[in-house]
Amino acid sequence: MAYKNDECVGLGLRRLSRIVDEYIRSCIKEFDITENQMSLLLTLYELGPVYQGQLGDQLALERSSISRNVDRLQTKGYIIKGKEYRPQVYLSKQGIDLVKKILPLWKESMEELKLIIGKDGLEMVSVIEQRVYDSFKD
Repeated sequence: MAYKNDECVGLGLRRLSRIVDEYIRSCIKEFDITENQMSLLLTLYELGPVYQGQLGDQLALERSSISRNVDRLQTKGYIIKGKEYRPQVYLSKQGIDLVKKILPLWKESMEELKLIIGKDGLEMVSVIEQRVYDSFKD
């Protein structure tokens, strides 16, 4: 059997992810953060102080990616990281202020994506995510 791009599930999912990521990047470009960093900030805003590992679980990101982004956001003053062996991280005042600026843009971009994808598309994405998660979780 020959390889065909249109038969590769991973390629299709990554392509979709890149398209959505590029759109989100265009919405938040003025803040000089990546979409992963935005997701991390929004998650901390929602959850409050958490261990870095919990962020990785919540966002389905590898530890190295979480660690790198936490360090970058800490350098920018948006995140405070405890000094313990397994430190908790949380938003600084500056981080909270940034999230409050980003949230309206995030909401607007999500509404736009929902219109494009449609209710049935959103349901399919949710079903696909759950099936894959259930099949490959530890």
